Amino acid sequence: MSVTESSYPTHYWHVLDDGRVQCDMCPRFCKLREGQRGLCFVRMRQNDAIVLTTYGRSSGFCIDPIEKKPLNHFLPGTSIMSFGTAGCNLACKFCQNWDISKSRETDTLADQASPERIAQVAQDYGCRSVAYTYNDPVIFHEYAIDIAKACREFDIKSVAVSAGYVCPAPRREFYSYMDAVNVDLKAFTDEFYKNICGGHLQPVLETLEYLKHETDVWFETTTLLIPGENDSDAEIDEMTKWVVEKLGPDVPMHFTAFHPDWKMLDHPPTPPATLTRARKIAVDNGVRYAYTGNVHDEAGESTYCHSCGQKLIGRDWYELGVWNLDAQGKCNQCGTPCAGVFEAKPGDWGARRLPVRMAAV
Repeated sequence: MSVTESSYPTHYWHVLDDGRVQCDMCPRFCKLREGQRGLCFVRMRQNDAIVLTTYGRSSGFCIDPIEKKPLNHFLPGTSIMSFGTAGCNLACKFCQNWDISKSRETDTLADQASPERIAQVAQDYGCRSVAYTYNDPVIFHEYAIDIAKACREFDIKSVAVSAGYVCPAPRREFYSYMDAVNVDLKAFTDEFYKNICGGHLQPVLETLEYLKHETDVWFETTTLLIPGENDSDAEIDEMTKWVVEKLGPDVPMHFTAFHPDWKMLDHPPTPPATLTRARKIAVDNGVRYAYTGNVHDEAGESTYCHSCGQKLIGRDWYELGVWNLDAQGKCNQCGTPCAGVFEAKPGDWGARRLPVRMAAV
């Protein structure tokens, strides 16, 4: 099937007794009649099956620093080709990428590229990895996997930026092709997920535990702290204790600043002090690598040795400065390993952002 066609076959679905077809990609379990689309918009019932309508089409490509995903412990300083499609399987009222994730595909999908083309262009630009981001790659599962396969031919890594809202069977298949992921742990109450995201917390926690205990995928978490919604000391305390207990102290946690957007224009921006407070709670609870984001905070962006306290990686926005890791990823002062995936030297991509049009390269 040509990648320009609008219906790519999928296999995570089954027919119900009443004739509807249930999509089994995510815990939403959309039950569709002929011609209907799931909440994600891109998975649709067609000819008594579920098809993907965005295979081979993207909302655009851009080369970013990998720290922007954010990943601070996976090939620091290197460039990553980022892209997304349209739609999303959650309905977050605060979505910071709503123009992509909440759009209809015909509004957004102006760039076309086969998996092989994406891998080749990433190679041509010297990217160490490709990111499936802007909207959740769960919903363009088949396209992302085919790109990951093509990237492996060039030793280009695959990075998912995901909310982790996915069913066990597709989760196993998807992460068998991923090298790293940042999971958006949006809050630590089911009430927040139900009322603000249109989902549930438990499947996300299950994804995190799966990544930790059943894969070798490097992963970090991000929580966008929204004033009055998920930024209380009690909730951050409970969340960070759970991470240390269930995932271990080496999983990096990013606490990032909210700005009013989409359907939450009535909330104020996150004060920088909230992020600093969250980071302190995390560290006090045993999280070895806790970060602040979406604000200028060199101390909160940098990585420190959890043993001797030396600054291992200095960051100023997306620019790397101090580098005190040896070739084995250990503190060059005390020899303690820093958790992550490091090369002997950091990349030098810096803070550049380079849009790429596939038709023009």
